[in-house]
Amino acid sequence: MNDDVSLVDAEDATLVVRAADGDVRAFEVLARRHGPLLRVFAAKMLRSNDESDDVVQESFLIGWRQLNDLETPARFRPWMMQIVTRKALDRIRSRRHHDDVDTVDPPASAVHSPERIVEARLQLDAVWQALDKLPDDQRRCWLLREASGYSYQEIAEALELPVSTVRGLLARARRFLLQEMEAWR
Repeated sequence: MNDDVSLVDAEDATLVVRAADGDVRAFEVLARRHGPLLRVFAAKMLRSNDESDDVVQESFLIGWRQLNDLETPARFRPWMMQIVTRKALDRIRSRRHHDDVDTVDPPASAVHSPERIVEARLQLDAVWQALDKLPDDQRRCWLLREASGYSYQEIAEALELPVSTVRGLLARARRFLLQEMEAWR
């Protein structure tokens, strides 16, 4: 029991080192400590609580398997945020390839004509195509800022980048997306 109490009070770096040595309880404490934040983050990116739980669970499995690759044990949370980000982006990418009109055919409302729906989907596809052209760091920064509402500081911490770099990446991403989406104005 004393060991459990000391683990709960231990710093992330200590828990990571113990978990890397095979201490399952230390990793459980890390998962309990950071799991709620990672779930909220994933849910904001995915807009789905069900999918966010899956993404976080997959991310923790990857984190457990790759724990020895973490160079700075005190940076466990940002490292896990990167894993969750990659998994969520994979999930988002896989979604758009599986839209099936035959399975979902709600009646069109008078306000939203079929033409408007098609136009909106084409525009969304154009946004995804433009996002796919961005370098990884710019895409991650843009998604964290625009889709998840992260502050510059939160993005910097999650991606382990200086705030000034985040500002530059976001500026370049926005400029590029404006150019790419010019035809949709």
